[in-house]
Formats: sequence, C-alpha cells, structure tokens
Amino acid sequence: MPTSLSNKKSIRVSAPGRANLIGEHIDYAGGVVLPFAISNRTFVTISVSGNNIVTVQSSQTGTPVSPSMDEIELWPEKNWARYPLGVIHVLNKKGFSIPGLSIEINGNVPHGAGLSSSASLECAVAFGINELLSLGLTHLELAKISQQAENEYVGMPCGLMDQATSMLARESFILKFDCRSFEYDYLPFDLAAHSLEILLIDSRVKHALVDGGYESRFAACESARKTFHLDSLRELTRETFENSTLEPLIHKRISHVVSEMERVESATHALKISDFSRVGELMNQSHVSLRDLYEVSCPELNLICETANSHGALGARMMGGGFGGSAIVLTPTTTREKILNEIENEFAKNNFKKVSLIAASPSEGARIE
Repeated sequence: MPTSLSNKKSIRVSAPGRANLIGEHIDYAGGVVLPFAISNRTFVTISVSGNNIVTVQSSQTGTPVSPSMDEIELWPEKNWARYPLGVIHVLNKKGFSIPGLSIEINGNVPHGAGLSSSASLECAVAFGINELLSLGLTHLELAKISQQAENEYVGMPCGLMDQATSMLARESFILKFDCRSFEYDYLPFDLAAHSLEILLIDSRVKHALVDGGYESRFAACESARKTFHLDSLRELTRETFENSTLEPLIHKRISHVVSEMERVESATHALKISDFSRVGELMNQSHVSLRDLYEVSCPELNLICETANSHGALGARMMGGGFGGSAIVLTPTTTREKILNEIENEFAKNNFKKVSLIAASPSEGARIE
C-alpha cells in the first residue's frame, strides 16, 4: 500500500489524555466503559524528513532518538520512544510505506498519573501521520493501531478504552464505548447544570504498568475466559460465575469484573436521567471492588476517596491501571475547596507527597492544531 503524500510538508496535531467515570479493568475483558477526554493534551509536530531516518524528540526528555526505518522493528531500547515508534512499526506492518519522519513532542498530560499519557502520545502520532500522509484511516482504525503498538511493541496488554477515548471523545460528553463490538455512543455530561464538578486528584504515586501487576490481572481474566470457554468475559453471567469453582485468587479478580460490568450498566441508566447521586454510589462501589477484589489501589488513593466522601463528595474512586496515579471525585461545586483542603491536610499528616489537581472538563479527541 503506497503512501499518499499530500502537499503538506508538516502538521501539528494533538490528542488528549483520558479520565474514566466508571468501568475500570474491564476493557480488556470486553466490557462497556464510560470514559471522557481531559483538557490536558499531547502535542506533536510531524514533518517528512526526506531520508530513511525517524527522529523522535520530546521536550520533556531533551535527547532525540533517531533509528533508521529498517532498525525500528528490532529496536532494542525500552523507553518512552517505543510509543511513537510502535505506531510507525504497526503502520509498516499493515502495508503503509511510511517515509522518514521528524516527530517533535510536547504536552501536559501527567506521566504515571493514570490519565493515559501513553495513549495520548500514540494517538497524536497516529493521527498526525494519517493527516500528513493522507492515509485515509478512520479515528477508530487509528485507535486500534495505537493499541496494537502498545500491545505488541511496548509490551503492555491494554484494552482499547484509552486509545478510543483519545481519538473519539467529544467535548461535554461521556463516551460510551463497547470494548467487545467497538460500537460507541455519547452520553451528555453537563455537570455545571447540576452544580456539580469532577475533580481529578493525582496522588503523586507514580505507577509503571509494564511491571507485572497489570499483566497478572490481565492473565487472570484470560485464565477465567478459557476456563469458561468464552470469547469474552462479557458473556459470563453472574449465575455461571457464582456456581463456578475457580481458583480463589482468580475468583476474587473475576468477581470485580462481573460486578463492574453491572455497575456500568447501572451508571449508564443513571446518567440518562441525570441521577448523579446514584452515579456517586456506583463510583464508591467501584473503588471498594478495585481496592479489595482487584487489589490495584494504594494507601494514598484510598485516603483521597475516604476523605472526599467524608466531606461532601457524591462519589470517589481510584482510576486507571492502579498501583498509584489518580482518583476521580464527583462533588457539588460548593464542597470543592473543603474536599481539597481536607485531602491536603490528611496527606500532610501521613507524610504523603502533596497531591495535584488536574482539569477535568470533558474535552475533544484528537485534532489538528
């Protein structure tokens, strides 16, 4: 498949990080998830280099990486550059003849905060190459290419939620995304009309998901799927699950998956009728499940959620892969400052790092700048 070079010499694009209202650790199990894009974005400027070299440089690292196109497939380095190079690797595998490129990266999606900085980077690069070279790929196709890059080239067995959100999100809407069929819809999310807001609170505990913790949860889901002879755990009914004799740890993990899928269904209905009190209850249930059954929380995230709920929040839960990162809090605007102050006080008492607050208005997906 030849590259269709447009008359553009370079292009500047961006793609956002994501937050997830509810539906955690079920994307790779074929569940439905309810994420939205955040205002923090990764910005990428891409130009054709005129040679066989791909030069990738990030303003955050300073040191450029410049493998030849022939070196990308077996490139040995295990660092941030695998994300953009992985996108090029997958495009080449799919038959696109990608020329040498210069890729300059900047952005403000916090790393290690559970806000999908990696998917934001992958999607920005995929979207930019698609636009620059007029490849004609859809946003969903670009999301799948970005996911494949992370699965195969980076070595992270993530589902499609993060990349789909970064590509498909709309301002002021929740993305309802089916990780089994890849069908999607949009749910209005006008919190201001109800005097509510979302707080994303970074615990400042940096997580690294390519370290075994995430992979072991993925493996538990795969083991259960094979035990039940299913194409996806989405097909697993509660009755079948409760009558099963899974190994205790796997049973514990799948208990979260089954209940979280049920919570997403309930949250979808609650959002449609603007029952935000119910949404908050479901968020709290999700956190308990992630903490106790899936065991991907940490003391800092637990403290954020407990403190927020003790001081007026409707709901709070850890968000993202876990083992650190951020919590998402649904709160009336009138209690915002008290919640933030109390969390800061509690963190100081426990000698934890000072938290940081991240903007959380549902934002637009990948775009040309």
